[in-house]
Amino acid sequence: MKRAPWLVVAGAVAGFLGVVGLHKTAAPAALASQGTKPAGQASHSAARGPARQAGRRSAAAGPAAAVATLGALERYGYGELAARVSISGGRITGITVPVLRTAEQYSQQLAVQVIPTLRSEVLAAQSARINAVSGATYTSQAYALSVQSALDKAHFR
Repeated sequence: MKRAPWLVVAGAVAGFLGVVGLHKTAAPAALASQGTKPAGQASHSAARGPARQAGRRSAAAGPAAAVATLGALERYGYGELAARVSISGGRITGITVPVLRTAEQYSQQLAVQVIPTLRSEVLAAQSARINAVSGATYTSQAYALSVQSALDKAHFR
């Protein structure tokens, strides 16, 4: 049984387009739930710079004070990101990624998929010392570095 080469190519293209279409519709919802803006849509607060954000609340106000700091913008092989860390009662209570810019759509999709896992690891460890997600090593490293930068600004442990 011999198949026509054009039929195999047409099937492969249709499958690829179906996967891309599915990811395009799923990505904005996943970004919104994590406080992340799609590529090229950095939030206005992030555009003002990390120094201005870090100055909103002082960690010197006491260990129970709520603090939110923006970590350094970390560039990695496939884009750049910055993490915002919320601390309350001496614990890391939340992490968002207000700045996420990637070189291409695949990197955007990968980052959107792994950021919830990285967030969970930081919250569980109460530290930026986390394991990288397999297949997203550069994204994981940039995330951890930005989180550590935010923790350092907040004078967290």
